[in-house]
Amino acid sequence: MKKLQILGTGCQKCKKLMENVQIAAKELDMEVEFEKIEQLDKIMEFGVMMTPALAIDGEVKAAGKVLNVEEIKKILN
Repeated sequence: MKKLQILGTGCQKCKKLMENVQIAAKELDMEVEFEKIEQLDKIMEFGVMMTPALAIDGEVKAAGKVLNVEEIKKILN
């Protein structure tokens, strides 16, 4: 099971990324665990300077933009 982490302070872009990640995981029929990380100190531990960001199993895959569903599916595969 993959752990998908959304890093962001709760802005609209962060919420949209979370929504897109959930859709992509569902469309791929993947068993995943979601974690929303909103605390700035925790986000900084990932080395992320721009949010929203997506990390998979603790590794940052994208930062500073809202990935669309297809982009997320490519990363997950």
